[in-house]
Amino acid sequence: MRAVVQRVTRASVAVDDKTVGEIGNGLVVLVGIARDDTKLDAAYLVEKICSLRIFDDEEGKMNLSLKDVDGAMLIVSQFTLYGDVRRGLRPSWIEAAAPEVAEPLYDFFVRQARAFIDDVATGSFRAMMRVELVNDGPVTILLDSKKLF
Repeated sequence: MRAVVQRVTRASVAVDDKTVGEIGNGLVVLVGIARDDTKLDAAYLVEKICSLRIFDDEEGKMNLSLKDVDGAMLIVSQFTLYGDVRRGLRPSWIEAAAPEVAEPLYDFFVRQARAFIDDVATGSFRAMMRVELVNDGPVTILLDSKKLF
């Protein structure tokens, strides 16, 4: 499972020009699910994301987590995180989980996040979404449950 985590001052996601998720200060998390991912991958990433010390403390050092700042999380499914372009210009999606495998894991990821964070918003699985955000810093972190990066 992969995640792109972006610290934001605000963010929203819309489907068919209707806002379906919106947050203030917090994190936007783009989540990609691989064919062989399990609930253990999801649980690992959620705990890691909620505990990342990427918010400023009173001295301006990145020393606080999302939990510490009582921030929000916007979670958006993003199968394209498994696009492989090592052999050409057109992405291969072979490593991405099929929707019937990915959706239950995505839903589990969201439930796990809600166990840690009070304010969790989401996009719509398998929908064409328009994500808007104001990246704060900018701070962007890449995570992989298999610890590939």
